[in-house]
Amino acid sequence: MELSELRVFLTVAVERSFSRAALKLHRTQPAVSQAVRRLEEGIGERLFDRATKDATLTDAGRLVRDYAERLLHLSEEAETAVKDLRDLRRGRVLLGANEASVHAALPLIQLFRAAHPLVHVDVRRVPARQIGAEVAQGSLDFGVVTFQPAEPRLGAIALGQDELVMLVHPDHALAQMRKVTLSECARQTVIAHNDPSHMRDHVLRLFEQHHIPAKILVSLPSLEGIKRAVAMQMGVALLPRRCAESEIARGELVALVMPDIRLRRQVRLVYRKMTKRSHASAAFLTVVEGWRESRKPNGRRKADTPR
Repeated sequence: MELSELRVFLTVAVERSFSRAALKLHRTQPAVSQAVRRLEEGIGERLFDRATKDATLTDAGRLVRDYAERLLHLSEEAETAVKDLRDLRRGRVLLGANEASVHAALPLIQLFRAAHPLVHVDVRRVPARQIGAEVAQGSLDFGVVTFQPAEPRLGAIALGQDELVMLVHPDHALAQMRKVTLSECARQTVIAHNDPSHMRDHVLRLFEQHHIPAKILVSLPSLEGIKRAVAMQMGVALLPRRCAESEIARGELVALVMPDIRLRRQVRLVYRKMTKRSHASAAFLTVVEGWRESRKPNGRRKADTPR
């Protein structure tokens, strides 16, 4: 059963005439008759009563007409949906990030949404260690990480640098200091994230190497909870500066540099190289590459991050 045959059949049924259907379809009457005959042979039933002068449908013809209308409607819907994907009037970009790195993706998402407001950007919370593998496998279109994944099939675009800072309340005794030592940090109640991460492991190793106990007395499941706890003067937190830019700008939190740690991280957007992308993910990559080019004065990339 071909869609073209169903279109011919429906035209004959609507016009109630093979000759009028042929004129409407810009085909010869024998060609219309042959298309209907092929459909009848495929179904095994007569669709029109040949004994009548007009093209009267048989019981089988009326049944097939209902299904043909639905099939052709679905075909038109499918064509429209594919065209919408091609024209970026629908589609989805799937991006993986952990709670800290998602901040680096937000300006890029904002740029993409401005250009393609009807495409759905779906950001999934994925542990940093899994992002590279999921992008390589195709489970994710893109990922945001702060290290170079081991998967060789991945390309990366640098989004900027971030650094670990100590966040304190403006009224904290250390708030007026620009820098703090690891020893001074050890005397504070530290509020930490209870999810494992590269950053957490690195900081804990530094404390161990200096034989200084980390005074982690509060563990919370979210960055927002940690920042709120610092604002309530429950303790201090060691977090990437990017995660608290808004609170720092509003004067709700103070960021102190920790020279003993010096943990500066390159934030990267990773993607699969040499692959066929969806229209939406190809457009997202184009937006990111365009942003990167716009940050290159005289061929040299700025070290700052997207705003």
